[in-house]
Amino acid sequence: MDECIFCKIVKGDIPCAQVYADEKIIAFLDIAPISKGHTLIIPKVHYENLWEVPEDLGNDILRAMQKIGNGILKATGAQGLNVVMNNFPAAGQVIPHAHWHLIPRFKGDGLFKIVQGKYDSNDEIMALADKIKNNI
Repeated sequence: MDECIFCKIVKGDIPCAQVYADEKIIAFLDIAPISKGHTLIIPKVHYENLWEVPEDLGNDILRAMQKIGNGILKATGAQGLNVVMNNFPAAGQVIPHAHWHLIPRFKGDGLFKIVQGKYDSNDEIMALADKIKNNI
């Protein structure tokens, strides 16, 4: 993808604050961090979203994420870490190259919080569960 900013980073056409790289993955600090130490992990090959990432590469990404996440926690003194992946524009994906955000968190930091909703009834939740099962 000639136009993809992450592909340009992988090729070395755009500099980054790299924290990790191997033959399949690169990780670098986000230039617009939610918190200091906010790191992006991307595959070196262009895949637009999670559904395009091959299973074996997913395993490699998970191993790298664990390593990098531990490094972020130690380097920043963070007490927690959010792992976030947005898929498709409706979910907030801005760059169409699969990537994971590792966001250091501190008690009381006031950053985003997921708000839980609820179902109207047990029938509604069971019907939706069946609908999802039938589409897998």
